[in-house]
Amino acid sequence: MKTATKIGKRINRMQEGIIFKYKHLNIAPEEYSAAAKAIERLIAKKVIKRVSTGLFYKPKGTVFGELRPREKEIVRAYLFEQNKRIAYVTGTALYNRMGLTSQVPKIIKLASLGKRITVNTGGVQAKPVKSYVNVTNDNYYLLEILDVLKDFTIIPDLNKKMAIKNLLNTLKELAEKDKVRIIKFALNYPPRTRALLGALFNKICSKQFVTILKQSLNPLSTYKLGINEEMLSTTPNWNIS
Repeated sequence: MKTATKIGKRINRMQEGIIFKYKHLNIAPEEYSAAAKAIERLIAKKVIKRVSTGLFYKPKGTVFGELRPREKEIVRAYLFEQNKRIAYVTGTALYNRMGLTSQVPKIIKLASLGKRITVNTGGVQAKPVKSYVNVTNDNYYLLEILDVLKDFTIIPDLNKKMAIKNLLNTLKELAEKDKVRIIKFALNYPPRTRALLGALFNKICSKQFVTILKQSLNPLSTYKLGINEEMLSTTPNWNIS
């Protein structure tokens, strides 16, 4: 079967509006030249459209006109390489999704340790920030929590009392192994992040559980996070005010 025919059949089976790359076409290395030509012909026929270099989608027509891929779908294409997660969305976009702010950023932040990811296509803009640990599909949700703690004082329109309540519930529901892992990851974050995580865990876990966090902090340091004892009773133990 010719490369162009194989590609045509695979694209026909794809869902409209979903981003795909060359790797999703299951073509052999020696077929890439023919595949590139086949892709260009399909673009010319408007069977598919290019989002950016190496990213394509099948347009979806409606009575209101063509629908482009959703922002979430475009961003997702940059979070994985060879089916492995290398980045995650952080900053205001993350905090909006978590219900911590009503603000929607014009530019999304993508956190990755080993790669600087910039997006400016399809109406989506994203800039890179460096993650504190290597990002995987098994840990990014823990890094999201740590980012909330790190940025606690700068999250727009944050209801701190409600946020503390939600964070306590989130941490309480983590599996024991994830509680251990998030503490381990926190050691790579700024002291204020470790202090706030310690105060939260101090509320829901045994004191022994957070010893490693306590030992990682300078006992003379203080952390002004705008959190009082009414919001979180354990703050004095961690020099948080």
